[in-house]
Amino acid sequence: MPRREPRVPTSDAAVYVISVAAELSGLHPQTLRSYERMGLIMPGRTGGGGRRYSHRDIELLREIATLTAGGVGIEGVRRILELEHRVAALQSRNAELAAELAATRDTLRAAVTTRRTDPNKLPVLRRPDAPSSVVVWRRSRD
Repeated sequence: MPRREPRVPTSDAAVYVISVAAELSGLHPQTLRSYERMGLIMPGRTGGGGRRYSHRDIELLREIATLTAGGVGIEGVRRILELEHRVAALQSRNAELAAELAATRDTLRAAVTTRRTDPNKLPVLRRPDAPSSVVVWRRSRD
């Protein structure tokens, strides 16, 4: 019988019970419950209502613990986490825009190359989220 490799949970898989999450984060289980009530963390729930924490949740709890140990109040922690979330979202959007720009540049380069070989062919640029419409351009024979 072939040996099966153990499945490693993803960082978002809610697998840790509260006692394990508390031990891994270095916090008391009641502190985890308090942070949940404050909206700082949102663990997954089982069908019976038990909390399940993911690896990402453990990392967040450690970050909260580090900030509070450094003298940051809970509202300061909340604001820092919110700003970190916004920075991550902006970085993601920036990467999307950079990829779109690179694709547009590639399309334009290809269009310029095509235009050099066939002067009657005009470039076509499409945005994937734009409504479908056709625009026909004709060169006047003046």
